[in-house]
Amino acid sequence: MVVRVFLIHTPSQPFFFEYAYDTASLASKEGLGNNFVTNGFMSPDALEAIKPYLNACNVDLKSFREEFYKEICQAHLQPVLDSIRLMKKLNIWVEVTTLVVPDVNDSEEELTQIARFIADTDPDIPWHISRFHPDYKYTDSHATPLETLRKACSIGKREGLRYIYIGNVLGESEDTLCPSCQRTLIRRQGFYISDYKVKDSACSFCGTSVAGVFSLP
Repeated sequence: MVVRVFLIHTPSQPFFFEYAYDTASLASKEGLGNNFVTNGFMSPDALEAIKPYLNACNVDLKSFREEFYKEICQAHLQPVLDSIRLMKKLNIWVEVTTLVVPDVNDSEEELTQIARFIADTDPDIPWHISRFHPDYKYTDSHATPLETLRKACSIGKREGLRYIYIGNVLGESEDTLCPSCQRTLIRRQGFYISDYKVKDSACSFCGTSVAGVFSLP
């Protein structure tokens, strides 16, 4: 079992690191894994401190433009990039999610920059490309066209990423494929796994190593 801790933290609304640290420490002692779902805006000291109890992180990389982070997030891009790199260096399993918003961060140039950064950090980092839906306080845009998400998926493959998923679209690119033989290893339906072909962290068909955390240390 994995404890998922959702961190909402901006310069004006910091999260309570002490609470997250204590929770992760207690969970780890009980044999539970810990996963941060986070915007990645955190200090290196915080990551290094919680590293013994943190098994994985899913980081929202919202854009590859500083002006987007300043205007929309009231934050900065570089600390997020630095966090992703440091997570990898600390051997924390990291995945990246990008919510693709029409006419905001959906240009081929920006999607290429995001995919290239992830691939340069580690091509085994999964990239989740999520569909935007106009809800709550942001209703001035339409839902992301499926063609845009598929284009982003093609860009990620072109840049060398091995694990790419399209999110918020039921039945679209949810499965994990072997990076070598392209056979389906983990078949998903929504939040459920319907078939599992990973054995000893490798493809059951061709034996290629599969990146991921399949058991707790």
